Amino acid sequence: MEVIPAKKLTDVVDTDPVPPYVQALEERVGAYLPQEQVLRIRRAFLVGAAAHEGQTRKSGEPYITHPVAVAQVLADLGLDAETIIAAILHDTLEDTKLGREELAGAFGETVAELVDGVTKLDKMRFSSRAEADAESFRKMLLAMARDLRVILIKLSDRLHNMRTLGAKDSSSRRRIARETLEIYAPIAQRLGMNKFKAELQDLGFKALYPDRHRIIGERIRAALGNRREAMAKIEMALEGRLAAEKIPGRAVSRIKSAWSIYSKMRNEHKSFAQLMDVYGFRVITDTAMHCYMALGAVHGLYKPVDARFKDFIAIPKGNGYQSLHTVLLGPFGAPIEIQIRTSEMESVAERGIAAHWAYKSDSGPANSAQLRAREWLSALADSQANTPSASEFLENVKIDLFPDEVYLFTPRGDIFSLPRNATALDFAYAVHTDVGDHAVAARVDKKLVPLRTRLISGQVVEVITAPSAVPNPAWLEAVVTGKARTAIRQYLKHLQHEDAVDFGHRMLDRALDARGLSLDSIPPATLDRFLDDAKLRRLEELLAEIALGNRFADQVANQLVSLLGPGDDRHPSPVDQHSAEKIRISGSERGVLSFGNCCHPLPGDEIVGYLSSGKGIVVHRVECPNVAEFRKSPERIVAIEWDRDVSGDYRAELRIEVLNRPGVLATVAAAIADASSNIENVEYIERDSTAATLLFAIEVKGRKHLADVMRRVRRTGVVSGVYRHPL
Repeated sequence: MEVIPAKKLTDVVDTDPVPPYVQALEERVGAYLPQEQVLRIRRAFLVGAAAHEGQTRKSGEPYITHPVAVAQVLADLGLDAETIIAAILHDTLEDTKLGREELAGAFGETVAELVDGVTKLDKMRFSSRAEADAESFRKMLLAMARDLRVILIKLSDRLHNMRTLGAKDSSSRRRIARETLEIYAPIAQRLGMNKFKAELQDLGFKALYPDRHRIIGERIRAALGNRREAMAKIEMALEGRLAAEKIPGRAVSRIKSAWSIYSKMRNEHKSFAQLMDVYGFRVITDTAMHCYMALGAVHGLYKPVDARFKDFIAIPKGNGYQSLHTVLLGPFGAPIEIQIRTSEMESVAERGIAAHWAYKSDSGPANSAQLRAREWLSALADSQANTPSASEFLENVKIDLFPDEVYLFTPRGDIFSLPRNATALDFAYAVHTDVGDHAVAARVDKKLVPLRTRLISGQVVEVITAPSAVPNPAWLEAVVTGKARTAIRQYLKHLQHEDAVDFGHRMLDRALDARGLSLDSIPPATLDRFLDDAKLRRLEELLAEIALGNRFADQVANQLVSLLGPGDDRHPSPVDQHSAEKIRISGSERGVLSFGNCCHPLPGDEIVGYLSSGKGIVVHRVECPNVAEFRKSPERIVAIEWDRDVSGDYRAELRIEVLNRPGVLATVAAAIADASSNIENVEYIERDSTAATLLFAIEVKGRKHLADVMRRVRRTGVVSGVYRHPL
């Protein structure tokens, strides 16, 4: 969209006529806001219309119709004047010459903050559209953490864009629809705004899969036609039972959305005909006590289905949602889903953080959804502070937007809400980062379990810690929450830096030793001069750069020698690379060392290191076929050898030729296990009627341990050959 200069605010006259769609907006906000606020909203329209003058939407309509429509959505929620004004002006900073200072001067700093929070960062330079979108999303979430109204404007903006998506080309429709289904609909659900979520999902489903949306919609309408009489009977029976028990309330039937039915069909691998609960009922009463009484009443009317009852009143969902859920076996043999809640709970369930906004005091949130939203956003703000990559942060947020949750208890009775498939390790990090970092195991319902154990609702979880325990890279595969993932990555990066500094020190000392010097013998003034020329703040940064392959130790050593100058009394001796000792590795330097998958070096092998820029040192066996190519870049070769004391397990691969008969795989696996080796993977390479070749990926301590494994495998009697792979 072309950016057109805005008129000066002094050119706007408040008595200028406004079109009918603005009059409709004024009537709506006039129902709950004083007249002076309505006049401010009119002035915002006149300013916005002048700023967007000459701009049109893809449909050909004046552009100002879009922000007014967004404001109308917010007015229907009963939002305050600042939010309505910010919605009308939400694109002015991005698409017009209207400045932030002018905006703040005319409508206040709050409006300017809201508009700035919604504004995208498209004008900044990013390496890709994905990065720009991720950075924009990060900025919006941080603005949300300061003021929840930012996301209300953004969701309303997205809702109107989805309603008018037909004017876009096919690829844009699909991209926007996918983003809506992956990000904005889950955010609406996370904020308790189920009405928004349902429409965003329906419009996104229709745009992304139009044929599937149409077919499922037709099936729903057909099912409704066949069951309309049955639904009316059930509704009457429910209300009759409530009246008989003298419980105030009403029953409302509802049809599930096309997207929720499609998702259930896909996730449960069922056809439409196999889904029995296409429709459900909601019982609305006045108090929480009457909700429980209504539950007893409906259970007396129809038999409840075992293990299908959930109490979200006693334990609300993470978005503040409260309701009783039960499934009954109806009069026609089909299960009936019943939700029981108060009118207040219904309002919060439909509107979430926007419920009763006009009556919200400045002292704090007015409902449980707002309280939960602020807690969630506070956690996100902490997460982003430790996540330098916007794309990584966005992925963490997507993980945290799981629709289903499990509710877990500490031994003291505290409740934690975690995403579905969360593990004991996720729970440990939910309790506290330090608990997660030092976790070794957990007790679930008093039974000892590994940290990778997946948890289910209602379990009591106790985390067992040890001061010596630390995170390892494999933990990233075990966790599902963004908080745990961020904390583990942060620790691993810190570990990598420490290892890199130590290893870089050894590499530079080795290079200087070949020149008759040591790092300690270099005068501090010479080091400071070198660091200043290299634009490095500390010696630790230089050492880490060397270990990670971004600088070469020999080149740094040569530069330091040249800086000493001929007048220095510490004259280095001639360079003797061959006399320099090899750097010994113990295997514990995993933060800066990795091991080549092409040759799988083991303790006891003769090895060589190759500096890979930004990644550190990759260890290879000397006989690895790739080493010949590496030697063409001698500055990247690092002379290393195994230390006497080596720790850890190392991956090795065995190529095993066996007789093809039943039980042979189990026999070989048992022999490997008897040799105290873990099997990571096994696959068939070749197979015919009489023989087969298997490739086992195993963990061993070193060459001696591998030799013991191979001996045990040969003794099984079902093996014709065992070879280390690659040869």
